[in-house]
Amino acid sequence: ISRVFNAETLIVGLAAGLIGILTTLLVSIPANIIFKALTDIPNITVLPWLGALLLVILSVTLTTIAGLFPSLIAANKDPVEALRTE
Repeated sequence: ISRVFNAETLIVGLAAGLIGILTTLLVSIPANIIFKALTDIPNITVLPWLGALLLVILSVTLTTIAGLFPSLIAANKDPVEALRTE
């Protein structure tokens, strides 16, 4: 049970991190266009690949830490009793 919870939190953290990076990249495209038109400064918003990688790692780490306590609680419960209370 604990492994299932931990795997789920890893997947959720990875998905959240990748969605965040994708959103940042998609928002930076029109932002660059607008700032270039207003100030003639090209590429004012840039997301370095190392920064993106660190943000995804941070997302996975935080969700894994947040999922550890519920996974430990679920692993210590009797499955029949846990399903009966649902």
